[in-house]
Amino acid sequence: MKRRRPTPDELDLWNRVAASAQRMHPGPVPTPPKPPANPTPERKARPRVAPPAPVRTTMPAPRGPVMDAKSHARMTRGKMKPEARIDLHGMTLDQAHPALVRFILSSHDRGKRLVLVITGKGKQSEDSGPIPRVRGILRRQVPHWLATPPLAQAVLDYTPAHIRHGGEGAFYVYLRRLR
Repeated sequence: MKRRRPTPDELDLWNRVAASAQRMHPGPVPTPPKPPANPTPERKARPRVAPPAPVRTTMPAPRGPVMDAKSHARMTRGKMKPEARIDLHGMTLDQAHPALVRFILSSHDRGKRLVLVITGKGKQSEDSGPIPRVRGILRRQVPHWLATPPLAQAVLDYTPAHIRHGGEGAFYVYLRRLR
């Protein structure tokens, strides 16, 4: 909020109100401030400040392909066969996260490149309450887990799976090469 200086009329009004007020506590009376001799306010150059960065609350923004374009196209068209798979159906977030971390890191250690993570599309339930329920919490959370440590060091790219491998309810995860 931008603060402004009071005008001379406003200062005069304030001084009259302050003079008519009675003090609650005895003691020395402070003198009211004098109005400035030059009523034109000085303008100070304000430094430019960048707007605050938006806070990310759920999952990272979608990324472009990190791997080479030919392999990425083959993967998204379902032409590459996953070397391993994990099914997270029916798991809670507390169960699914450690299972996914173990699976991805062990697959990476074994030298696998393409794995399939099946999350499911989420339960279809009636929304009878005033607050809507989020459908497919695992499907929303897995990309976030893949993009953050400790999995980010092993994952090169991920994308929703082709319909033959689960479609919207699964992800292809392309792992980095072993060093």
